[in-house]
Amino acid sequence: MSGDGGLTHLTPSGDARMVDVGEKPVTARRAVAGGAVLMQPATLRAIVGGETPKGDVLAAARIAGIMAAKRTGELIPLCHPLALDSVEVALEPVADAAADPRVVSAAGLPEAAVVITATARVTARTGVEMEALTAVAVAALTLYDMAKAIDRGMVISGVRLLEKSGGRSGEWRRDGEAS
Repeated sequence: MSGDGGLTHLTPSGDARMVDVGEKPVTARRAVAGGAVLMQPATLRAIVGGETPKGDVLAAARIAGIMAAKRTGELIPLCHPLALDSVEVALEPVADAAADPRVVSAAGLPEAAVVITATARVTARTGVEMEALTAVAVAALTLYDMAKAIDRGMVISGVRLLEKSGGRSGEWRRDGEAS
């Protein structure tokens, strides 16, 4: 939101615009995003065991997430391109997704998952929330692509911002979730 209560990416007449961050101070900023890919237990075993037709699923998804974070300014309209200080993408296999509070799940969904967490850092005039979210989304899509030959029923779930720090709005953390 802008200072007057309007959306920052819209002019007063409603036209889209890129926000001018030139007057904002350069600060250290960090964002953490999370999500999961839910799958059948046999799919998780194949991924962990390196028994998928396309190779190392977790390594490919990690690299794809990092690459995507670096390209966020090209993918998301009106998003500032950033020279990121760092991007980390963690992928954690979870055999019992229903028992893991990091997994946004619902009845009837597969019970195994790979939990994805991305952390992006930058020293800049604007935040890195979109970079962290893009890293999670593309890592999840890559995981799906790499394993779809054995499980087309996988579900990408709960891509969301978990926390952010830096900038004018300061610290924010999603209630009830630790990164």
